[in-house]
Amino acid sequence: MTADRAQEDPVDSDGTAVEPGSEFDEPLVPKGLRPNSIGLVTSTAVGMASTAPAYSLAATLGFVVVIIGVQSPLLVVLAFIPMFFSSWANKEMNRADPDCGTSFTWAARALGPRTGWFAGGWGTIAADFLAMASYAQVAGQYLFLLFGATAIGENATSPWVLLTGIGWIVLLTWICYRGIQVSARLQVVLVVIEVILLAVLAVTALIKVGTGHAPVGHLTPSWTWFDPFKISSFGVFMQGMLLMLFMYWGWDTTVSLNEESDEPTRIPGTAGVISTVILLVTFLIVILSVQSYAGIGTHGIGLGNPDNQNDVLSVLGSAIFGGSGIGQVASRLLVLMVLTSTAATAQTTILPNARTTLSMAFHKALPDSFARVHPRYRSPTVSTIVFSVMSVVFYVIMNFVSGGNVISDSVSAGTFFIALYLGITGFACVWHYRRSMFTSGRTLWTQGVMPGLSGVMLFALLGWNIYTYTDPNQSFTTWSLPFPPHWTIGGVLIVAVVTVVVGLGCMFAMERYRPAFFRGETMHTGLSITDDDQVVRIDTEPPVA
Repeated sequence: MTADRAQEDPVDSDGTAVEPGSEFDEPLVPKGLRPNSIGLVTSTAVGMASTAPAYSLAATLGFVVVIIGVQSPLLVVLAFIPMFFSSWANKEMNRADPDCGTSFTWAARALGPRTGWFAGGWGTIAADFLAMASYAQVAGQYLFLLFGATAIGENATSPWVLLTGIGWIVLLTWICYRGIQVSARLQVVLVVIEVILLAVLAVTALIKVGTGHAPVGHLTPSWTWFDPFKISSFGVFMQGMLLMLFMYWGWDTTVSLNEESDEPTRIPGTAGVISTVILLVTFLIVILSVQSYAGIGTHGIGLGNPDNQNDVLSVLGSAIFGGSGIGQVASRLLVLMVLTSTAATAQTTILPNARTTLSMAFHKALPDSFARVHPRYRSPTVSTIVFSVMSVVFYVIMNFVSGGNVISDSVSAGTFFIALYLGITGFACVWHYRRSMFTSGRTLWTQGVMPGLSGVMLFALLGWNIYTYTDPNQSFTTWSLPFPPHWTIGGVLIVAVVTVVVGLGCMFAMERYRPAFFRGETMHTGLSITDDDQVVRIDTEPPVA
């Protein structure tokens, strides 16, 4: 099989031409992961935990309110639309091809190897990698806040916070290494407690507002909060949507665990859709309640107070639950939930990343060592450990750059890659189903319109993101060129550009080192290549550690 022939007209092992998209119909070759390990409830819990509702609300709500004002509940609903459409695109693609490489695999098969490698594969890796330092830092801070060590907990760059954050990454890596069943059970417990406590917070706040026990500055819920014409400008709307994109992100972990799920073509995608709906309800109720109780003022517990923007929940918890014995316990539990929520999302960031690189190696897009699976735990070994080690190194370095503010810029830069890999999945879905989607109105909507709109909306957010962060004032850190024209560049754009350059460099290196993948010869589900670069059908599992 020549390179040109492989790209223009793929053929099966018997020489029969393969119709575009039909390679998805071949039986999945096991990668060594443990099948039938998690069901619908567990998978949905993992999707919820990956989004980390408590952490997302604590770290993002204050900034959303400053930008969008009382229209924050409206933004929750509007941001749900591209996320729901994207989750449906993932569901449809997972139904066709339950490969743990998800966006990488789907984009590579539908749109080409380079698109799959960079947009799907590197996009997923970069988004996860850039977020890990923030998760570790917040988890380290909240552990000290939980035990009353406020001086340490409020200092993001404290050596004790750094060591604790590293400890969290090591612990969570060990849990992920021990296999999906251990990880999934932990996620179920944590996310159930988290959602219950957030519900208690919301109900308590609404009762106090309704009974006249809310503090000065509280607001009465109004339908005008859902009036889109009250948003001051399109730019303000897009800034708010970018923040909400990060708040909703994470549900797609469910499809990354497809090869370890019951009914891998159905349950992972369904769990992702269910997760986004539960997130909509959770975010909407909590934001409505705390905005009513605290108001959007810039003093005290007001959501617009700049002193509370990095963490609104710990302040609100103490105010809403009160100073009684039960109230203090509830407030501590809320801090604990933000801590465990952060740890949970860090853990569920390791899981999909390890499976993406496992799949990339399995399909000969990365070195073979990344495809190793533990013979007992049935989890990726090299993929899990390498990602975690790199996360620790990045966290340590960024902790000492610009007082740790680069970590915040890294999280913002991560939204570039979230929009990239989720958006490319939507386009891959449209292309894969381009011939079958017109068989009925339902398939046109679910396999064409919804996935296509998700891609368009997410790429629009990506473009606006790039435009926004060309303004250095939008970043926490800046850097001035030491030579004419002495431009000042924001930290977010620097991190994003460096990440793109590193990704392209790795892709070009792999194109030289693993050319068969980039010739389109290794992406059939049941095909692999030998050491002498010959395409063969395989029936065996990948190497184990």
